[in-house]
Amino acid sequence: MTIRVGVFGAGGRMGSAVAHAIHGADGLSLVAAVDPSYEGIHVREVTGVPDGNFPVGSEPTSLLDPDGRPTVDVTVDFTHLDAARGNLEFCAVHGIHAVVGTSGFTEDDHAEIGIAFTRSNCLIAPNFAIGAVLMMRFAELAAPYFDTAEIVELHHNAKVDAPSGTAVSTAERMAAASDRWAPDPTEREIIAGARGAVGPAGIPIHSVRLRGIVAHQEVLLGTTGQTLTLRHDSYDRSSFMPGVILAVQRIAEVPGLTVGLDRILDL
Repeated sequence: MTIRVGVFGAGGRMGSAVAHAIHGADGLSLVAAVDPSYEGIHVREVTGVPDGNFPVGSEPTSLLDPDGRPTVDVTVDFTHLDAARGNLEFCAVHGIHAVVGTSGFTEDDHAEIGIAFTRSNCLIAPNFAIGAVLMMRFAELAAPYFDTAEIVELHHNAKVDAPSGTAVSTAERMAAASDRWAPDPTEREIIAGARGAVGPAGIPIHSVRLRGIVAHQEVLLGTTGQTLTLRHDSYDRSSFMPGVILAVQRIAEVPGLTVGLDRILDL
């Protein structure tokens, strides 16, 4: 059975990459796209997908047929937070599964989304790169054996939020895995903010924004006489696509709201 997929934010860099990945995946069919900046322009012109012979819609309602029935089974959302909240509300009401890579959702958002998705399922992942998901899991496993840790995340200069969702999620998981973290010894910052942001359990998080990079993260853990460094590098947006495809293929199997790819990967 072919899964019909719609892409929110199809004209963006991630949206376009998702469209290409969906088009090339077995068992998936790209049938709809939404992006108000490209309303009415054919998908093939916006994304370069050769079979995109249908126009981009401006609103989520373009995912419905004239009788109000969904024309898609799953949507993929890489937009911005305010748009994604509205898109998810629409999907929940109309029984459409949602796979979401947009960052910035709060615990309150998760609670509301979990309540809303009763007719369909939603997966929100701070990172779809499978290597990054494994990095977060490894950091969680290592946390009880170390008493100091810091996180450094590096992203392209067009990323508007800091720290990244991946960094925050990593710190939260490490904090949940251990409550035995040594206090920061710093008594005076010569330049305010030099020690980074204070994350969960006091774990410092440092954000770097540079041209020429995509998405990278280091988790540094230290204890007496030893350190452990975990690093993941995404050099191209194609690194996220296997995780997106897997989530689209399996979203129907995970009821309600799922946060992170761990459940999809059986970690």
